[in-house]
This record gives sequence, C-alpha cells and structure tokens, in this order.
Amino acid sequence: MDTLVIAVLSGVGFIAAYHTYGRFLARKIFNLNPQAIVPARELEDGVDFVPTRPGVVFGHHFTSIAGTGPIVGPAIAVFWGWLPALLWVVFGSIFIGAVHDLGALVVSMRSRGQTIGDVAGRMISPRARLLFLLILFLALTVVIGVFGLVIAVIFSIYPQTVLGVWISLPVAVVVGFLIYKKRLPLLPPSLAALATIYVFVYLGTYFWPVDLERLLGIPRLAGGEAAFLPGLKSAVVVWTGILLVYCFVASTLPVWTLLQPRDYVNSHQLIVALGLLFLGLLVARPELVAPAINTHAPGDAPPLFPFLFITIACGAVSGFHCLVSSGTSSKQISNERDAQFVAYGAMLLEGALAVLVIIACSAGLGMGITGSGGEKLLGEAAWASRYGGTWKGMSLAAQVGAFVDGGANMIAALGIPLAMAVGIVAVMVACFAATTLDTATRLQRYVIQELSVSLKVPLFIDKYWATGLAVAAGGALALLPGPNGPGSGGLILWPLFGAVNQLLAGLAFLVVAFYLIRYRKPVGLLIGPALLMIVIPAWAMWSNIAEWWREGKWLLVSMGCFIEVLQAWMILEGAMMWNRAAGVLPAPLPPLATAGGPPLSGPDGRSC
Repeated sequence: MDTLVIAVLSGVGFIAAYHTYGRFLARKIFNLNPQAIVPARELEDGVDFVPTRPGVVFGHHFTSIAGTGPIVGPAIAVFWGWLPALLWVVFGSIFIGAVHDLGALVVSMRSRGQTIGDVAGRMISPRARLLFLLILFLALTVVIGVFGLVIAVIFSIYPQTVLGVWISLPVAVVVGFLIYKKRLPLLPPSLAALATIYVFVYLGTYFWPVDLERLLGIPRLAGGEAAFLPGLKSAVVVWTGILLVYCFVASTLPVWTLLQPRDYVNSHQLIVALGLLFLGLLVARPELVAPAINTHAPGDAPPLFPFLFITIACGAVSGFHCLVSSGTSSKQISNERDAQFVAYGAMLLEGALAVLVIIACSAGLGMGITGSGGEKLLGEAAWASRYGGTWKGMSLAAQVGAFVDGGANMIAALGIPLAMAVGIVAVMVACFAATTLDTATRLQRYVIQELSVSLKVPLFIDKYWATGLAVAAGGALALLPGPNGPGSGGLILWPLFGAVNQLLAGLAFLVVAFYLIRYRKPVGLLIGPALLMIVIPAWAMWSNIAEWWREGKWLLVSMGCFIEVLQAWMILEGAMMWNRAAGVLPAPLPPLATAGGPPLSGPDGRSC
C-alpha cells in the first residue's frame, strides 16, 4: 500500500472523528458548558491552578501525553508487521484513547481539579481511592523509570542532541517570564525560542556534541550503541542521574515558570517535525519494506494478541493520559468547552504521530542505514537488520534508532543534510520524553502527597520529600540491571509499562462510567472500551508474570502480582457499588481551603 495514502487517509479520519464523534461526546454526553466555573479560576493560586489560554494548555497537554510513548511503542510493534499496528493506532485513538482522555479531564474539572484517584474515592468508595492511588504510584514509577532511561539512551547514542535539549530549558524560562510577567503575545517569543533551539541543534550536530562515552573513556559497541558497564561508568547511568535531578527541580517549580512555556515551545517543535516528516514522505514516497503481517516472527516473540495492545499504549490509548488530564491540565483550562480541543484533539494528534512513526520504521528505514559492519543497507535488508532477529535480541536503543534513522531519511529527502535531519528527529524524541518525565514526576508528587494524607505519613505531605521519593523510586527502577548491566533493562521494563498503563486506562474508564451513571447519562459507549482495557492488559500481564517467573525476574513478578491484586480488588469495589450508583450523587467535595466560589456542577447543573 502506498505510504502517502496511508498518511492522508489516517489524517482525514482523525479530522472527521474530531468534528463528529468528538463533538458528540463533548456536547451530548459530557455537556461541556462555557459558563461553568472551572478549577483554574475558582482555586487560582499561581502555582498549580493557573487559568491559561487554550493553545498553551493544548501544548502542555499534548507534549506531556506524547513523550516517547507513541514513538517507542509503534517502533517495537512493527516487529509484528505494519498493518496491525496501524489499525490499532487509528481506531484505538478515535474510539478508545480520545474518549478516555476527554472523560478523565471532564470528571476532574467537575471535581475541583482532583486527580483521578481522588475522584474514584468520591464516585465509587474510599477504599477504591486508596487502591487507585497505589496503582497510580506503581504506574508512575514505571513511567519515570522507562522515560528517564529512553532519554539517557538517546543522549548516549546521539550526543549531538544534548545541546539542543538542554538549551530548551533556559529558553522556556525566558518565554514564561515574557508571557506571564511582561504580558507579551504568545507567538513571537515562542517562535524565537523555537529558532534558538534549532540553532543549537545545528551547533550540537556539527560543532559541540556532548559525548560522555568519549569523555569518560567508555567503549562503544558495533552500530553506535554505547556499552553498558556496571556502576557509574555507564554514560546511560550518568545521564539518568542528571535527568532525575532535573526532574526534582522542574516538578517543584510553579507551572508557569518552566512546565507550561517549555511544553508550548515543544509543541511547536513537534508540529515542525511532523510537517517535515510529512513533506519528506510526500517527496520521497518510500516503499513499505516491512511485511503487512510478520508471519515469520521467531519463536521467542510474544503473540500479536494480546501483546500488540500493550506494546502500543500511547498512540492508541494510555492510562497515563488520565493522570495528565486530571493532574495538571484540569487545573489550567479556563473554559470547559476547551476540553474537547485539549483532550480529544491532543489524543488524535498523538495518533497522527504514531502513524508517521509506523511509516518511518516500515518504509523510511528502507531508504538506507549503516549496518553494524559499516556497510550500506537498503530495502528489506535495512528493516531486517533491526527487526529480523529474535525478540529478546532487540534493544531499546535499536528500536528508538529505527524511528530516528527512518524519520531522518524522510526529512533528508527535502534536501536537508542527513546529519542535521538525524539531529532534528532525535532532539524531538528527547525533548518530548523530557516533558513527560518531569510532568510524571509532578503527578507522582501529587499521588504521594494524597497517599500520605490517607496513610497518615506527614513527612511525605511536604512537596520536597514527596518529590524526592518519586525521583528515588523511578531512578531505582530505571537502573534495573539488564543483559549488559545497570541501565540496560529498558526493553525488559517496556511490557510492564504497557500492561500497567493499559490496566490504568481500564480503571479510569470505570471511574468515568460511575460519574455518568450517577448523573443518569448514557454509559454504553464506555462499556466496550472499559472491558477491552481491563481484560486484555490483565491477560498480557499474567502471561508476562509467567515468563518472568521462569526467568527468575522476581522484582517484575512481585510488581506484576501486586498490581493485579490491586486491580481485582478495585473492580470488586466497583461491582459492589454499581447497582446502587444510578441517580445517587457522589460524596460531596470537601470545603474550600479559602473563602469564595460557588459549588461546581455536574452535567445537568447539579452540584458535584
């Protein structure tokens, strides 16, 4: 099938879905009301609750949910063939992922910006709240560990990206100052920031690559993948530590100083990169070299069903998105009607990114890469060099590199030098992983603080102690030893991330369903997606647990079993309350800490 046709049809489908199904959900199911009092205005504090323009909230939300999820997941899933991955991305985004994100955002906005865990406590039961918070803690620990490792791997393999990624931080701080303190319009400073980043991408590519392997004297493996050595001599370990220190600082700052402006600038960067990828696809028209369905997958590969549905999480549906929707975005939206644009629209744009990743790995890679021996590989040989071996022989570095190399080939078709094209794509990947990483750390801080209140542990109610615990837990998981020492276990962690992520999506659907049924709103549209996202990830998780048991990976076994017990318990809590939920309003919100503000309202004007 022609790759341009795939991209165009997918894009048209996403646009049509936004204006039909998305509008139906926003207006008929959730009854978004432009006159409603939103948390950003009722609880405005200049730190977490900040009324924000729709474009900025969209930029924050999109870059936070995107990260490397819609890149790494599809880049791995192409192993089974491009067709199953494409179908799951397109239809999953429209009918499951975007519905999940919009529902989580709405129920949080109508609960004074409470996280999805707190909403579960009010909609289902207090025990459900505690169970959900524990699942959130484990899920976010995996997110911090995996995404921190992905960025460290990118820095190690593509040292030309380091300068461009890190310069985006002070640039974002300047943009935030100009917008919020000097009241400048949004566009000029953000475009200047984008130009500055690309200047430093150029400088990093041709003049100042930051190569820790060379600085620390660490040897490289064939194909450019850095060797992972025990202890702090590994560049990946060093970068992971640096990134976690950054996360501690960034996630404790007010959102307007770094998080919002950086995400807004990065959203422009992604739009530019997506535009370049599409134009490159238009010019190059690369042929698909990956099979539509890989009928020759090696014996150690997990079955396509159910593992495709946990390998591609972000890009189709992702439980992590409910944390962003309820943790940060719901505290920034200044008008309820913006929820469709922010949540449903951002999920569809993430699906579009995942489609381009599939094309880059299935076709762009075949335009030419350098093999492990320095030889030039083209066509099916290029694809087979990344996907033709065993499942366990694939590495996180190789799969991220498949998109970077394939995407760079497409951009280079526009006349941009290949080295610069590699820098553009790799910086995009690293920047988006960084936005998810520090947003996840901020969200984990909220979860730890809420758990501390419930469990009466006052030490971790303090935001600095809570953030420190979040960083420490994620760092410990990131440095889980793999086949080549600490920091090389990334692909081992990915199935755990996918399964936990999708289970979380199923539980978020359950919370949204309780919200709708309590207000006598139609809930049938959520039943199918909820069952799918509860049953299939549980099936995959138990399959993984059995495999980890045989391999003696006891940490993963214990985490998987604990998560499954929590999930079963929460579903039981929901089943016990389901028949009594219809028409019964949830527990009231606690009184406001400060005076003022009428109560928020449900979809029919009733108080939440």
